Amino acid sequence: MNLITLTDPRSPASEAYRTLRTNLSFYSLDEPLRTLVVTSPAPDEGKSTTIANLAVTMAQGGRRTILVDCDLRRPSLHELFGVNNEVGLTTMILDENAGLVLQQTTVENLSILPSGPKPPNPADLVGSRKVERVLDMLKENADMVLIDAPPVIGVTDAAVLGARVDGVLLVVSAGKTRRDHAEHARELLEKARVRIVGVALTNAARDNSLGRYYE
Repeated sequence: MNLITLTDPRSPASEAYRTLRTNLSFYSLDEPLRTLVVTSPAPDEGKSTTIANLAVTMAQGGRRTILVDCDLRRPSLHELFGVNNEVGLTTMILDENAGLVLQQTTVENLSILPSGPKPPNPADLVGSRKVERVLDMLKENADMVLIDAPPVIGVTDAAVLGARVDGVLLVVSAGKTRRDHAEHARELLEKARVRIVGVALTNAARDNSLGRYYE
């Protein structure tokens, strides 16, 4: 994974992430998105890289942004941002007295809530009503809460989380994501009455505007 929005902010890929930020900002002017789940149909399609770079551009745009690692099976955002993962989301869910355990990043306006210790029952934890309390706390302290969720196919976490937030962004990888997987993921999210706000395309050829976002 690469934080290209920091390492090469003038690259076409970085500009694509800024375009994605703009499109999401204008998605609904009457009811702006404040909580967004980012997921993918299957593993290794670029969802964590996408949400991390999107979080950076959101923060650079002046919005207080909290990035949450809710991929409790394969957490990775703590490694990408170089923060400690001894406490995090699971800590807040299991301990009501824990309070906010956010960690600041090197990016102004960007805080991260890592996953915390891996639980033996991720699906039960994500599906618990305590998650709503955590989300309310996060919204009180941010303009935008971005949540990295596991892939849609195989586990229910993304659909469960998606029903509790303003929208879901689906990440697909050019030349890798299978069409039937993408369609199945959409069907699963729609059955859960999740609001799919769009799709982010990763791994596209440079002349196709890497990271193009479309409705």
